[in-house]
Amino acid sequence: MNQKNFGLDSLIATWDSDPANLSVNVEHLNHYYGEGEMRKQVLFDNCLKIRRGEIVIMTGPSGSGKTTLLTLIGTLRRVQEGSLKVIGQELNGISAANTTELRKQIGFIFQAHNLFESLTAFQNVKMSTELLGIGDAESRLSIETTLQRLGLGHRIHYKPKSLSGGQKQRVAIARGIIHEPKLILADEPTAALDAESGREVVTIFQELARNQDCTIIIVTHDNRILDVADRIVSMVDGNIRSNVLVQRNAMMCQVLNQFPIFRSMTPQAISQVADKMDMRRFSPNSEIIRQGEMGAEFFVIGKGEVDIEVDSKKINSLSEGAFFGEVSLIKQQPRNATVRARDEVVCFVLSKDEFQSVIDSSTPFEEELRKAIFSRQ
Repeated sequence: MNQKNFGLDSLIATWDSDPANLSVNVEHLNHYYGEGEMRKQVLFDNCLKIRRGEIVIMTGPSGSGKTTLLTLIGTLRRVQEGSLKVIGQELNGISAANTTELRKQIGFIFQAHNLFESLTAFQNVKMSTELLGIGDAESRLSIETTLQRLGLGHRIHYKPKSLSGGQKQRVAIARGIIHEPKLILADEPTAALDAESGREVVTIFQELARNQDCTIIIVTHDNRILDVADRIVSMVDGNIRSNVLVQRNAMMCQVLNQFPIFRSMTPQAISQVADKMDMRRFSPNSEIIRQGEMGAEFFVIGKGEVDIEVDSKKINSLSEGAFFGEVSLIKQQPRNATVRARDEVVCFVLSKDEFQSVIDSSTPFEEELRKAIFSRQ
């Protein structure tokens, strides 16, 4: 298989699951409002991984849980159940001191401008730098440049009562990004802006993501800015219903389409599989699965070769495009062999539940699997 023909190397370059490179890691997160009989669950077992430098757009109807999740990520609400790591810091049980330090690395842009009416636009932004201990000389030019770029050059020294709603929003945006945070959380940042101003804001976001590895999470109903997203997350009734890495999904479909097991599936079906697959690297001689263990995942080899061992004896080898792990999942029996990486191996992986959902929804996929099982008897 010629990797250059289907872009696997490009896909690998964009797919980094190293926890050290995750800006946000949500695992089985639940959240409730109220107490006693009035207690109501608003987030349900949500999981989400966001890499450094990603621009994420969260969509969904009002009341779907978007803002609740955003405020949890921003430490503005206490994590109740599950795990939530932000910039490497676990928020479940975080101390007040650590929360204060973490907030210094986060930029907040919310619908409510929350500007100080007695301060000018410049002074409102400067308060953010002062709270973080950034000196006057260092911050002055940066504040002026940012406000000018956001179209406020002629109103830098105006107070909020002399600014329109859109201008106030631009001051709030400047305040949220001026300290070059590692993570920006924005709730409807372009809602009050015209098309030109909104485009300038998202262009700044793109530059922050590209040049400073800043992660940006935007809750929005503004379809005009969907094109800047690396990832689009859709929430409904407190659940993350879809989580699509836009460019990566397209590349993943291109890769999967080269494998015989997926080739007969429709483009829509392949896209759905691509959404569910993870990619994992294995070092030379490492065990990918072990004989005797119950299976929990299905594997397709994207790069490299593996050896198949039964009772510690090599009986076969598999290379790019081959798959393994399906027998244990289908028959619900322990693994009948150990699979060991011969060299560095990259695999596309489906969890047991996702594997079953693909089988249930795709007759061609199931037929290919059963042919493989029969040929290995």
